[in-house]
Amino acid sequence: MSTYTPRPLGPTLALAGSVGKRADVLVIGLTKSADGPELALAEGVVDDQILSGLLDDLVRVGATGGAEEITRIPAPESLPVDSVVAVGLGAADKLDAEQIRKSAGAAARSIKGGGTAATTLSILDLGAAAEGFALGAYVFHEYRSAKSAPGPEAGPLGAVELLVTAPKDKSAKETLERSTAIAKAVATAREFVNTPPSHLFPAEFADRARALGSAAGMKVEILDEKALEKNGYGGILGVGKGSSRPPRLVRLSYSSKKKGAPSVALVGKGITFDTGGISIKPAASMENMTSDMGGAAAVIATVVLAAELGVPVDVTATVPMAENMPSSTAQRPGDVLTQYGGTTVEVINTDAEGRLILADAIVRACEDDPDYLIDTATLTGAQMVALGTRTPGVMGTDQFRDRVAQVSQQVGENGWAMPFPGELRADLDSKVADLANVTNQRWGGMLVAGIYLKEFVSDNVQWAHIDVAGPAYNTAGPWGYTGKGGTGVPVRTMIGVIEDIAANG
Repeated sequence: MSTYTPRPLGPTLALAGSVGKRADVLVIGLTKSADGPELALAEGVVDDQILSGLLDDLVRVGATGGAEEITRIPAPESLPVDSVVAVGLGAADKLDAEQIRKSAGAAARSIKGGGTAATTLSILDLGAAAEGFALGAYVFHEYRSAKSAPGPEAGPLGAVELLVTAPKDKSAKETLERSTAIAKAVATAREFVNTPPSHLFPAEFADRARALGSAAGMKVEILDEKALEKNGYGGILGVGKGSSRPPRLVRLSYSSKKKGAPSVALVGKGITFDTGGISIKPAASMENMTSDMGGAAAVIATVVLAAELGVPVDVTATVPMAENMPSSTAQRPGDVLTQYGGTTVEVINTDAEGRLILADAIVRACEDDPDYLIDTATLTGAQMVALGTRTPGVMGTDQFRDRVAQVSQQVGENGWAMPFPGELRADLDSKVADLANVTNQRWGGMLVAGIYLKEFVSDNVQWAHIDVAGPAYNTAGPWGYTGKGGTGVPVRTMIGVIEDIAANG
């Protein structure tokens, strides 16, 4: 069994009413206007005369206030810090929580040395600033030796003083606690995704999920390969057949203890590495398939977060885990498997494996008769073709699909509602089984995958499927509060939906 102990993730966050003596740098915000940059709201925490002088100095060195622009200058003697970092917020009339989050993240990424930053961005939006700083400062150096690990002078930001006018105010403390918990959950999902498949295989992933669930006081159930076979989980077993490291199914259950509480089922794709199986992928960029368990990572982090926040909703995560490898024991194109629940499937393409393990988990999740079900997965390259690398595709029952997409946009993860055209279903008909796992043409691949999953969702369940093939893993340069590697998408969407259900049913 794993001896997994989560490491600290990100800087420590605290409220403050003024710039403390421990702070090394002050981070302020600048908005952009036709007349030049302007200081964003900071009254009550830094002297107005000091701020006016800072603005003059920043203008002299070329600061414009453009979104996420970083300008650093020496601090005046009147401030107990070494330097001032001005981060651009863009146009004042377009400023929202997500831009504050991104600008805070950009500032956090720019500050090295493990010191302490004080910031006025928290006056604009405390929660967004806290999340942005925490996530922007996240780094993953777990497997670097002393040869390449950054030294103390290049380490990430260590602590943040979030300046507010009333640091002892109860609502400010509650906002910080919630935002800290959310940032920790997103970072936990990132941590799972960034861990290489040599170290995070199905059994290890299951043990780490167990550790997190047990620490949060949840009921944990893990089915190994023998239990999966006994209970008829043909999709998970079929995908895992080619690997020497057998599959798992993990169940984490959080009970709110509230009578009549609504129930939400979460399902996440946990392919710890995806070669494509016998339908093998091209070698180029295959290393990025370490991210193919991004849906599972987000679901585990979200159910733990729901427990930590004490949300008055019952949440159960059902997480299938497998490694998709080619070998003499791997499933073949043309094989027929039986999904949990009895549906037979012709496996035409072994690289369309995510839907096979998700279908088993969805049927099991629906046996609990949840009110709502959200599944998420790095499911199709077609998601990126349709929506790019930063916009999740949201499918499902119309009303709940639109609700999930709306929440996703509100929290800055930008999910977009997508349709289920009726004519696509016929393309999943098989000549030998109930269903084929892919169609015989390339059009609408993201939608077809969702339509496949729809076959396994109970009619009485409000359901949303979130395809995060691109958004869960950043292969480009850092931006905002997002570094290279795992992003933690869609943790904030899912917890936002759960909280919305708690508030509105």
